[in-house]
Amino acid sequence: MQTLTISNFYAKVLKRSFSLDFYVPDELAEDAYFLVFNDGQILDEVRIAQVLKEIEGAGLQAFAVGIHASDHRLQDYGVSGQPDYKNRGSLAGEYKHFLVVELYPFIKRIFRFEPTTIRSAIIGFSLSGLSALDIGWAHPELFSKVGVFSGSFWWRSRAFSPASPDAHRIMHDRLSRSFYKPGLKFWFQTGTDDESSDRNNNGIIDSIDDTQDVIRVLESLGYENGKDIAYLEIQGGRHEPSTWANALPNLIQWIFNQ
Repeated sequence: MQTLTISNFYAKVLKRSFSLDFYVPDELAEDAYFLVFNDGQILDEVRIAQVLKEIEGAGLQAFAVGIHASDHRLQDYGVSGQPDYKNRGSLAGEYKHFLVVELYPFIKRIFRFEPTTIRSAIIGFSLSGLSALDIGWAHPELFSKVGVFSGSFWWRSRAFSPASPDAHRIMHDRLSRSFYKPGLKFWFQTGTDDESSDRNNNGIIDSIDDTQDVIRVLESLGYENGKDIAYLEIQGGRHEPSTWANALPNLIQWIFNQ
């Protein structure tokens, strides 16, 4: 496996450059899995190269790209077309356009690789996990699988109110107004020490509560928990790359088993 870096891929829609890391099998096969990672700057910390080499040693292949977050991370990541109540995530639509319309065709052209939807996944961490779900949900023709580590599903359109502590969560609202999309599958991870906040005082930290509520919305649309949805909760897991590194092999195994 080779690791290649492009340090100045220019995104026309955002009018700035991104750094990209590519993890490419030595002999890239047509049936290789295609993995797109937001927050690509932490992939060394989550030990992606080690995991992909282990896969290759087992006779399987995955071609991965890590998109480094820019200084505009709080604007690029989020839910497209719906900034939060502090106007964060205001460029999420443009970021999605960059990934789908600019970067995706570039990868196909330069690496002469034609990803298949059933073998393609988009993955993110924390806020970039929210972005991954947003992009995967919007483009099931490109990605059949979404992986989210400690997703920022608290992202809300209005400020928190004790009277309605779980109201106005943007992703929950978007999904609940949508419909079942055949072929999509979802993997979620949380840690019991992701945070200490429990805004609705139900004894469950918000990171876990919000993720489980996303799963419940997906179930209401027709997705089956255990079949279309996987959930990994790590006891003592924290909101940091060391925990996500421990969870990454579980995600990769899940992707290959679908």
